[in-house]
Amino acid sequence: MTDATTLNHLLLDLYGAHPSDPDWLAKSLAVLTDDCEVVNVPLGATFHGPSGYAQFIQAWTAAFPGSTIEITNSFATGDQGVVEFIGRGTHAGTLLGPAGTIAATGRRAEVRFCNVQRFSGGKVSSFHQYFDLMGLLRQLGVSPSPV
Repeated sequence: MTDATTLNHLLLDLYGAHPSDPDWLAKSLAVLTDDCEVVNVPLGATFHGPSGYAQFIQAWTAAFPGSTIEITNSFATGDQGVVEFIGRGTHAGTLLGPAGTIAATGRRAEVRFCNVQRFSGGKVSSFHQYFDLMGLLRQLGVSPSPV
């Protein structure tokens, strides 16, 4: 059984290994409950189970293949956790946006994220991701800068 503090960082640690560990995705799926709910809050998209998480996370690795993360804040209790982090990478693949897909721009982006997770039986049972969508779109050059 994995404790809440370890679980709180585990999916991000595994994601961070995606450029160098060919088994990162299988390891990630192993820490999710069969009925895990994954929500991309800014896009209003919900995915279910480990296969849903795979679809969700592979969209990020396809769009930003060499991306890295830096955890900036973390809190966990017995059955839930919150992690703030900064994601950095070059937009080298198709990205799902609010109005459809965004072709690779080749631009670098640095985006703030917050993941809110629930744990059950030593696994992640719920995963909600919040991030600065407008900031990301501006950095990719597909949304105007604010006045």
